Parts: sequence; structure tokens; C-alpha cells
Amino acid sequence: MSRALHRSPLLWLVAVGFLMQTLDATIVNTALPAMATSLGVHPISMQFVVIAYSLSMALLIPASGWLADRFGTRATYGGAIVLFGGASALCALSTSLPMLVAARVLQGCGGAMLLPVGRLAVLRAFPPPQFLAAMSFVTVPGLVGPLLGPLLGGWLVMVASWHWIFWINVPIALIGWMATRHYMPDTRRGDDARFDMPGYVLIAAGMVAGSIGIQGVAELHLPAAAIALLWAFAGLSFALYWRHAGRARTPLFSQSIFAVQSFRLGLAGNLGSRLGSGGMPFLVPLVLQVSLGYSPVHSGLMMVPVAVAAMATKSWAPGLITRLGFRTVLIVNTALVGLAVAALALVSAGQSVPALVLLMSFYGTVNSLQFSAMNSLVLKDLAPGQTGEGNALLSMTQMLAMGLGVAVTAALLHLFAAVAPAVNGGIAPFAFRATFLCAGVLTAASALIFARLDGRRGECDV
Repeated sequence: MSRALHRSPLLWLVAVGFLMQTLDATIVNTALPAMATSLGVHPISMQFVVIAYSLSMALLIPASGWLADRFGTRATYGGAIVLFGGASALCALSTSLPMLVAARVLQGCGGAMLLPVGRLAVLRAFPPPQFLAAMSFVTVPGLVGPLLGPLLGGWLVMVASWHWIFWINVPIALIGWMATRHYMPDTRRGDDARFDMPGYVLIAAGMVAGSIGIQGVAELHLPAAAIALLWAFAGLSFALYWRHAGRARTPLFSQSIFAVQSFRLGLAGNLGSRLGSGGMPFLVPLVLQVSLGYSPVHSGLMMVPVAVAAMATKSWAPGLITRLGFRTVLIVNTALVGLAVAALALVSAGQSVPALVLLMSFYGTVNSLQFSAMNSLVLKDLAPGQTGEGNALLSMTQMLAMGLGVAVTAALLHLFAAVAPAVNGGIAPFAFRATFLCAGVLTAASALIFARLDGRRGECDV
């Protein structure tokens, strides 16, 4: 990358916004037990704090491009930063779990617009030969955030309180808003494109109903009839959207994009495999602190090998995928991710640190390879006119899957904890072990989705 790109205020502005988003998606995980104690709730109930953020991001991502075209990139990006910073302050001021969850919803809405709108501004500011280099610079925080988040969250809990994992966003957001006014170009699309509001409402209703239905299995204590109605409503909403997409002139997501096999199966695999593995950032810090007695800082340190291994994998993953093909890599690696998740059931109070670091590094390696392969598979065969739509749908699916993954693993943990309750209202080690095993099996089973791919090799663009 040229020095001119390094000196671009716009790229630094978008990179910092992306760092805020990715950092806040991980920094809260190691603080969840302390937050549960402070708010007087069971640690499993803290799933709602994670799910609220992921689900609200998934809900608003499809609308981010339209908002930027309607109100301009400067106003939309600045508004997103203000909303994110203000919601962070509300999170820090929360005195109850419902209040914190509501603030996390607002925070997720702000975070949902940071990268898509920032990417759009970069796309319009830099010519095609420089765009890839510019986006590579912007997305580096996406790798740094998961590395710093758990450790920073644990450290802040130890030296101050959990409230500071949210307070630190406020001055950053204020500086970001001031920088947006000076350095963010105010671009918008010339034509007055209409937003597919009926389609958006149907998709949003389906995602919310499905998520509540999963949480209703255990934590919300909903009756079976209510859960069945929620899932039926979610299915009906998606079915009605499919019908709507076939008739609308400009649907949110067209039917034609699903005719591409690699896109269709890659998207389904993204959702399926993350239902088991997506809950690990929530579950691992919980078992380390609640069951094994680790401090928040020690818990955060144990997550560092995952991020380091993930970053290292990015350098050789494209060559492996190109050499072996998407089908082979995804079938084998999905099984390995499931094995790594299930192996976490073996972690005990007497576990040696080197062995745990090795296991976490293995998980970080196969999980990173999984993401690289799945994300490339989704986008690799799309026509130029479909890439924007496909990327938006991929981003939405990823955030939805993260929330559903936490909901599924939390529901399993809650059910197993009810079978073998621990003393003093804690969580029995058996509940954690059984949850890891079930999550591993669920993850490995999604390899059946990738088995339907053809065996052609192809370039990996990650």
C-alpha cells in the first residue's frame, strides 16, 4: 500500500469505526460473569446482552446502504457514531438487565452502519486499482479487535469495573464524530431508489421471531405452544418474503441470486455451522470463570491464542483452498471445527495451561479457515451486479448466526444445568461438558451441507 493511502484521514476514520464495532462485539464476553453478579442475575441470562447486539446489527445491515444514499454518507456515518457512543453511555449507566439489553440494541444499530457505510465511502473515494489496498487497510482492525477485546475486557473488570468497557467508547465516538464532519465525503446516489420496506419488515420479523423462539426453549420459559407459534411465524415470514421477492420490482434480496449454487450452499453453511460454534465466544469465558475459577484477565488471556492463530491462518488459507477445492476443505474442516468445540468438554480445573493454549490455538486455526472458505464460497461465483446484494446478505447472515449460536448454546447450557444443578446456584461442570459436546456435534453435522458442493477447484479471494 502506498504512503498516500496510509496518510488518508478517511481510511483512518473508517478503520477506527470498524475497530469500535469489532472490539465491542468481543470485549463484553470476559466481563459477563462480573456483569451478572453486579446486576443480580444468573450468568446464563447474560446471553441476551450478546444476542441483542448481534441481532440488532443483523436487522439494520440491509438498510445501511439505502440510508447512506438517502441521507448521504457523512450524515449517516456521523449519526451511526453518535448512536454508538450514546448507547455505550447508556450501557454503562444500566442498573438492570432489561435496561442493558435495550441499550445494547441501540449500540448494535449504530455498529451495523459503521463498516457498510464506511466501505461505501471508500469505494466512492478511491479508484478501482486502489480500492482493494484501501479496504485491506480498513479491515485490519477486524483482526485486531478480537485479539484485544477479551483481554481488555478482563483487564478493565479487574482494575475498575465492567462499566468501563462501555465508557471507553464515548471519547472515541466523540473524536470520530468530529473527524467525520471534516474528513468524510458527503456522497449519495443520484437516483431516488425506493427501499423495499415490505420485504425488510418480513425478513426482520422472521429473524426476531426465530431468535425469541430459540431463547424461549429454556431461558424465557415459554410454553411449547408459544415456541411453536414463534417458529411457525418465522417460517411464514420468510415464505412470504420469498413470494414478495418474486413479484417486487426492486426486492431487498432477489430470488435470482439464490440460483447460484455456491452462494446458496455457502450461505446455508454459514448459518448451519455457526449455530454450534457461534456460541463459543460466549461460552468459553463463562466456563473458564464460573466453572474453573479463572480471573477475568486470565480468561481474556486464554482467548488470545484463538485470535493469534486466526490471524496467522489468513496467510496460508487461500493457497490451501485453491489447491484442494472448497468442497474438500469445507467438509474436512467443518468436522475439525466440531471436534475442536467438542474437545473443550475435556477442559477441567486441573488442566495444564500449555495444553489449553494448544487447544485454543487449534480451535482458532480451524475456525479462521472455516470463515475464510465459507465467505469466499458465498461470493466467488456472483455476477458483478450481484456482489453488493450478496455481500449485504452475507453480512446479515453472519450477524444473525452469531446471535443464534449464542442462543442455541445458552439454551443447551440452561437445559443441562437444570438436569444437574450445582451447589449455591452455580453451573455444574457436567452442564458445560454436555453443552460443548452437543455444540460440537451440531457444528460437524453442517458438513453435510458442503457435501452437496461440486468438486471443482477455484481461486480463493479472501
